[in-house]
Amino acid sequence: MPPWLPNPRDPPSVKLSIIVPALNEAAGIVAALGALAPLRARGHEVIVVDGGSTDTTAVLARPLAERVIDAPRGRARQMNAGARIASGDVLVFLHADTLLPEGADRLIERALGAPDCAWGRFDVRIEGVHPLLPVVAAMMNLRSALTGIATGDQAIFVRRAGFAAVGGYPPIALMEDVALSRALARRARPARVRERAATSGRRWETRGVLRTIALMWWLRTRYFCGASPERLARLYDGG
Repeated sequence: MPPWLPNPRDPPSVKLSIIVPALNEAAGIVAALGALAPLRARGHEVIVVDGGSTDTTAVLARPLAERVIDAPRGRARQMNAGARIASGDVLVFLHADTLLPEGADRLIERALGAPDCAWGRFDVRIEGVHPLLPVVAAMMNLRSALTGIATGDQAIFVRRAGFAAVGGYPPIALMEDVALSRALARRARPARVRERAATSGRRWETRGVLRTIALMWWLRTRYFCGASPERLARLYDGG
């Protein structure tokens, strides 16, 4: 057994609260939460925060999570709502279309064991058939390594005290992960977990890989130049 994989019989020394914001994810929520069952069996908790789904997301999630709650639509608001009721030592923010690597709890515990480390993220791989998706993932991982900025696809994790110290996610419509990363990075560089989280390539394949790359870089540039996240969210939704 690799050293980072926990013995299922050993209780965790650090409890994780895995917070999953969801909106109309009925097609994939059972598989996403089912993949977290080994972590729940070791004493970690899963909190699903539904943002007003019009399908059966919440119904399907209830048997597969410790808590399923409602919150106003918007990932930032949903994740903050989950954080408020979490009981874990470390908060893990996981998109519904992203899977953590095996032994994620031991990997997080090891990463946060470094002196002064309060937060971190995983490297990512993008699942799909387009040949450019591995290149996109490599670019994301390199960008995060160089800048200390993480995206939601990379399963950001943070100690509860560190999350509270920066005021949580700002309640903005887009770029909430970038804003949180910038706030946390002012306090400490993030830990980089090289074992990869797997995220769906549906966004890139549906909109077009090159078009999506260009759109996201343009939106981030506008954000860093001071554009309103609400305006950027409208552009993203219509992109």
